[in-house]
Amino acid sequence: MNDTARIALNGSPGSPYTRKMLALLRYRHLAYRLIVGRHGMDGVAPPKPRLLPTFYLPGADGALQAVTDSTPIIRRLEREHAGRRVLPADPALALLDALVEDYADEWLTKAMFHYRWHYADDIDKSARVLPNWFDGPVDDVRLTEMGRDFSQRQIGRLGVVGSNADTAPLIEQGYERLIRILDRHLATWPFLFGHRPAAADFALYGQLTQLAGFDPTPMALTTRVAPRVIAWTHVLEDLSGLQPQDSDWLALQSLPPTLHTLLAEIGRVYVPLLLANARAVEQGGEQFEARIDARPWVQRSFAYQSKCLAWLRADHAALAPSDRARFDAALRGSGCEALFDGRTETISI
Repeated sequence: MNDTARIALNGSPGSPYTRKMLALLRYRHLAYRLIVGRHGMDGVAPPKPRLLPTFYLPGADGALQAVTDSTPIIRRLEREHAGRRVLPADPALALLDALVEDYADEWLTKAMFHYRWHYADDIDKSARVLPNWFDGPVDDVRLTEMGRDFSQRQIGRLGVVGSNADTAPLIEQGYERLIRILDRHLATWPFLFGHRPAAADFALYGQLTQLAGFDPTPMALTTRVAPRVIAWTHVLEDLSGLQPQDSDWLALQSLPPTLHTLLAEIGRVYVPLLLANARAVEQGGEQFEARIDARPWVQRSFAYQSKCLAWLRADHAALAPSDRARFDAALRGSGCEALFDGRTETISI
């Protein structure tokens, strides 16, 4: 197969979203070629801002364009390539999958960034390893310089994702609760929604490649309290040999207790943030304050996360009434219901 027939993307092993999409491409048996580092693709304008992974896909005129958002890319791949799909056929279950994917992409990444740039051991490892994935090979002097500069820049961005002395316990306690929930779930089920992986599995996997597989502090915690999560992360890397069946999805009305516990965790930490951010964006505010576990969370507002909420709500509104009723029933009591009742005020759960 020649290169033009492969899906091209630019990424890095240190990018959870790159790892998310590479694992998904392997599972879906979609041929790809990975460009590692900051080189990009000749003749294609890079995205602004430049994010990883960057995919190079045909635009309306047939010319390659740089696109970066993993969630819509997954949905485009579902439309353009048949077989081995990661979006459940049941639209109500598919929306549940989208909700968990969004939580992983937008909330769990806060834990990834926090652990990497908050603790000395994690900072040291990242400073010595990550620059080698930028342009390599890198000599000792240049590696020291790049590691120092990159670390300082990233540490300075901790506040952008909401990590500070006040929120650190919220982030870390939330991460430990999540991996304990996943460890219990994986004692019975190989994937979130049954015997085949969904988009949410790959989203969680992407963040866990760093949290459970690279950064020393969260990796030690995960090894100690959630060994199945460590193993699961290794397995998700390459599911090309899995033979999924249509019957492998769980029925929405028969979700196991562990999934209800996961939804309650999302309602506990992510829903207050999404609603408070959306209200700030609507009002033109540059930052917002949410109450999570009765403690304040102050962060710069993000238009993108407001769009995430809008997309979830649009998909909810598009459900047939019977499907919407089944979806709402699955959320009942989790705290996630507030995402779909039109409210954007700050709430405390």
